[in-house]
Amino acid sequence: MPSIDFSKILDQLVYNSDMPMIFNSGIFIYLFVAFSFVYALLHKKDTLRILFVTAFSYYFYYKSSGIYFILLAVVTVSDYFLARRIFMTDSKGLKKLYITLSLVINLGMLSYFKYTNFFVDIINSFTGSSWGPFDIFLPVGISFFTFQSLSYSIDVYRGKLKPLDRLLDYAFYVSFFPQLVAGPIVRASDFIPQIRRPLTVTREMLGSGLFLIVCGIIKKAVISDYISINFVERIFENPSLYSGIENLFGLYGYALQIYCDFSGYSDMAIGIALLLGFEFPKNFDSPYKATSVTDFWHRWHISLSTWLRDYLYISLGGNRHGKIRTYINLMLTMILGGLWHGASWNFIVWGTLHGVALAVHKFSLSVRNLPKNYKPSGWRKYLNIILTFHFVCFCWLFFRNTSFENSMTMIESIFTNFHPELFVQLVTGYKEVFILILLGFASHFISDGFMDGMRRMFVKSPYVLSLVVLIIVVYIVIQVKSSDVQPFIYFQF
Repeated sequence: MPSIDFSKILDQLVYNSDMPMIFNSGIFIYLFVAFSFVYALLHKKDTLRILFVTAFSYYFYYKSSGIYFILLAVVTVSDYFLARRIFMTDSKGLKKLYITLSLVINLGMLSYFKYTNFFVDIINSFTGSSWGPFDIFLPVGISFFTFQSLSYSIDVYRGKLKPLDRLLDYAFYVSFFPQLVAGPIVRASDFIPQIRRPLTVTREMLGSGLFLIVCGIIKKAVISDYISINFVERIFENPSLYSGIENLFGLYGYALQIYCDFSGYSDMAIGIALLLGFEFPKNFDSPYKATSVTDFWHRWHISLSTWLRDYLYISLGGNRHGKIRTYINLMLTMILGGLWHGASWNFIVWGTLHGVALAVHKFSLSVRNLPKNYKPSGWRKYLNIILTFHFVCFCWLFFRNTSFENSMTMIESIFTNFHPELFVQLVTGYKEVFILILLGFASHFISDGFMDGMRRMFVKSPYVLSLVVLIIVVYIVIQVKSSDVQPFIYFQF
């Protein structure tokens, strides 16, 4: 009888910076099966169940970022007690002091880990000094859990939310593992009422959850990872080696890659939460069907765009101080939204371009006396979709590239070195990639009614059949995946 190598098992259970635990990794699948068994046993014991899930969530984060799970605890404890102090005091001055402390702790922590070297580079460029770069590890998901915790403090400060009575419940909310490291950013007002309600997983929730997990795995591990490794990365790493048409389709490929990667994560997060009896709001709504940049931000990363609207744009004054101030507020919101994605000028350029587009669209509606929710119809609708998609792709170029030189190289190649005669050679050389790109975009533009019909079929099918489909999808992933599990793109944010 072969002996069990416990050292290898232990290696799988401790943090490894080269292999963070993610939903489509083997170790997560094994742990989740064991977790689900204990979770089912505790379904009528609320406090024990909440404690167990919180402990598992902290372990999940430890497997993603090591010792930095302490930061999650610091944010949780500080905001829990500060929110209670805000609620309990009648002094406006003290309320402002406590909310300021919450902002300083959350944004200060985020700034140190994410932006220190960026600010040092700016100082060096202006002063000629040579500080840094400092060896600072960026904890996975810090942008997500700080924003989520901040929304709780701000809602209590604004009088929209009553603070929780139990620190355990708040720790459960902030650390809940399905959305911890890459969103969606779940509002306290949406999630907190679900914490202590009787745990119920209906047939609808179970079927929908499994359907979303299957969709998410296909998007991420089949489409996104394959076209990234076998096509997109090659183009973006050396754009000068490729013609304009290759660069253009590399850009189209990245547009699909980032959508499938991030929406795939969101699908899996929402699906896993449903299996555990919790409902998250939708985070993506076919964003490349958008007829304007405004419409795009109503469909892309909805939890972030609504967060920026409610806690940044409105705090800056929103549209309450005239048109010029409204345009400025839109610009500032998107620039800061770009900076949220990463500490570099390319993200600021990406945010600025979207801010300008939002302001121009708002100005255009105003000039034409059209309502803010105006949607074109007929041929104009499809023309607007094409124009919006290509503008978004143009912005992705700056988002994906780490240098302006590569961005300019790609733009120059597309406009001056296009060579359309290479298209057939390109498609035949990357036929598997192009098949997946075609399938990815086709599924994206498929009608919502068709996808909902597929979901309903999944819900109504026997559980055994649903599990068989899930096993088949996992098998397909094993056949097409690279040797290493590819992290989600938004882990770096």
